[in-house]
Amino acid sequence: MADVIIAGAGLAGSVSARVLAEKGAHVLVLEERSHIGGNCYDVLSPEGIRVHQYGPHLFHTSNEDVWDFLSRFTQWTPYEHKVKAHINGVNAPLPFNFNSLRVLFPPQEAQKFIDALLGHYAPNTKVAILELKQHPNPLLQKLADFVYEKVFVGYTAKQWGIRPEELDGAVTARVPVFVGEDDRYFNDTFQAVPKEGYAKLFENLLNHPNITLKLATPFVFDPASSMRVIYTGMLDRLFDYCYGELPYRSIHLEFETINKIWFQDAATVNYPNDYDFTRITEFKHIHAAKSQKTVILKEFPCLHVKNKTEPYYPFFTQNAQALYACYANHAKQYPNLLLLGRLAEYKYYDMDDVVEKALQTATRVEK
Repeated sequence: MADVIIAGAGLAGSVSARVLAEKGAHVLVLEERSHIGGNCYDVLSPEGIRVHQYGPHLFHTSNEDVWDFLSRFTQWTPYEHKVKAHINGVNAPLPFNFNSLRVLFPPQEAQKFIDALLGHYAPNTKVAILELKQHPNPLLQKLADFVYEKVFVGYTAKQWGIRPEELDGAVTARVPVFVGEDDRYFNDTFQAVPKEGYAKLFENLLNHPNITLKLATPFVFDPASSMRVIYTGMLDRLFDYCYGELPYRSIHLEFETINKIWFQDAATVNYPNDYDFTRITEFKHIHAAKSQKTVILKEFPCLHVKNKTEPYYPFFTQNAQALYACYANHAKQYPNLLLLGRLAEYKYYDMDDVVEKALQTATRVEK
């Protein structure tokens, strides 16, 4: 007999299960896929290269509690993610920074932009592109327009399938210009990938006598049941789409083995304005491997189709958020039901955000 049922063996479900099991609760984890780890799942390719099956996952956090918790279940390989954007035929660092300016503009013009940024903002800070677009300095407005058009608009159109103005302003606000030369994509205190891979991390998380795991087993909600449930899946599916389908974006993934040591000069190269794919990731940059070949992944965003594609990203439009609110209010009538994670809460969470939320949610469930 279980004290708690957890639907989903991804990051949200696995962390919650471990915390509850260590508190003495008997936890039943139901996972409809044939593997644990959710979208973080990774495998070794025939070439011995560790590949992320659902796209690149890079762990980064400044939350020491989150770092310490996960460090109990894995050793880490330090890794600082580098991303470039293919703009005007060259690869420029992202987030957009002084080095990007030097790659894309003649030296004198690049220096003018740099001087203007330093004249108004402190070094080593990030400035949202919307703020720059509204700045009284025409040079900074020009820079903002360039970054908006060359980095944001095309990528957004491919990623979301809608015009940028249809998205919540918070999405645009996340596009920064970095006032400095730091090429790291993230600036968090802790940045690493699991030494033996994410799948091993999840295996260790779920390895507890109080945890029972059943793979290839969908969760079916029983409204009359008093069983405590932590649900990490799609909320519209939980309630049989009674208010209609929530929109999600999915990704068609194309892996390719290349018969050369390296394919590109960064782990990820974004293609905002060229080709149908949004980015290419080369996994040997993330997990070192002694191979004369390399594996790349091209991502082609697409609309999620029920029962055919994986839901990756919730939509940041007013209509989508209003529809989710109907489901969230519906869920409130079931006090034993807790919603957790990107799909269940219809929010974009980074990995450390999910862990933090899972730690908090699990503490709310008493044995």
